[in-house]
Formats: sequence, C-alpha cells, structure tokens
Amino acid sequence: MQDDDTHLLIVDDDERIRTLLQKFLMRNGFLVSSARDAAHARRLLSGLEFDLIVLDVMMPGEDGLSLTRAVRETHDTPVLLLTAKGEATDRIEGLEAGADDYLAKPFEPKELLLRINAILRRVPKQDEDADRPKILQLGSVRYDVERGELWRGDEQVRLTATESALMRIFSACPGEALSRSKLVEDLGRGAGKDGAQAQERAVDVQITRLRRKIESDPKQPRYLQTVRGAGYMLAVETGV
Repeated sequence: MQDDDTHLLIVDDDERIRTLLQKFLMRNGFLVSSARDAAHARRLLSGLEFDLIVLDVMMPGEDGLSLTRAVRETHDTPVLLLTAKGEATDRIEGLEAGADDYLAKPFEPKELLLRINAILRRVPKQDEDADRPKILQLGSVRYDVERGELWRGDEQVRLTATESALMRIFSACPGEALSRSKLVEDLGRGAGKDGAQAQERAVDVQITRLRRKIESDPKQPRYLQTVRGAGYMLAVETGV
C-alpha cells in the first residue's frame, strides 16, 4: 500500500479503462486523477503536481508520445506508457521520447501496480552515505550526490526518474563497471513479458539519453563509458 498522498495521473481516451484503472489504483492506496486526452492532461499538469503519469500512447488528437516529449520539456515526473503496440521498436520509441517504462496491452493490473511501484522506488531519496563525495565533476556538468541533481553552470539539467536512478547507482561506485543485467536489477525492473534481453536494451536506451545530458560529444562518451564485455562505468574527474 502507498501513502495516500502519492498522486497519479491516468491519461486514456477509453472511459472504461480510465475508470477501472482509477478504482484499482485507489484501492491500492494511491490518490488518482484522470484525463480523457492530452489537452485535458495538459490542463491538469498546469495546476497540479503528480508523482507519476500513466499515459496511453494511441489517443485521438495529440498522442501519448508527443505529450511525453512535451512533459519532458518542463517536468521530471515519471511516465509509464500503455500501448497496444508491443514491438521492441515501439518500446524504444517510447523510451526515447522520455518515458520511464512501457507496458503493452493487454496487461494484468497487478503487473501495472508492480511497474508503478518500481518506478516510484527509483525517485531519488536523500539517503546518501555521509563519507561519499558530495559533488561529482563530469566536465562541464556536476552531479550533486546528496540532492540527486545534475547541473551545468547555474542551470539545473532535468533528469527523469530512471535517469536519476541511474545516476544514483553509478555515483555510488564511480570507476566501477556495472553490467546491463546488474543495472536492470538495481532499477527494479523485472523481466516480465518483455524478457531480460528487451529490458537490457531498454537500459541501453536510457544510457544513450543520459549521455546526451552529460557528455559534450555523446557519440564519444568520456564520463559515462562503455566497458567492453563488462557494461557501463561512470568516470569522474574530481570529488568534493
């Protein structure tokens, strides 16, 4: 059960699905609002704070991918996409748009609940060890370990919940290579219907997106490195 102040937004043009999901998630301890389309969701987002958005991809008018991209411009709220398309290319497109996870229809409500809880667990918490460096320098950007914030000069770089979780994982062991399977495990992603290989591919997509925010040349990463045969490693310059 969640605290009753954990606020979710359900966006789906199917009224039956919206109602079923809202009732199910409320029974599991969430505060839930719903929107019938992207325009309705935009109005709610302009005036309310949400802890997570469950968003249907295929909607009339503006679709879920377009709305996800728009949300990412101004919010770091986690996004879980729901779609009738289950192909790997569709999942990757959703992740590249800024989503934190992707669930294909039809799905079991319990799996949706597990995915939501897994995403919420990735949101940074203020529980870093006191003896770790407080600031990690990555070229022109710096990562505040205690706050879970990435900065370029005086400008904060927005991170999604999954990107924040990845930075927290890497900053706990800078200079150490972490395998893709280990990252999948630490992110709290079960293989589920997608399978281990698809989940590892999803991690690759998230790494690519994170590099765009860290590296001056994402195609030649200096700080978030690929270690051949071992996985990924965060290489830092200095710690404060």
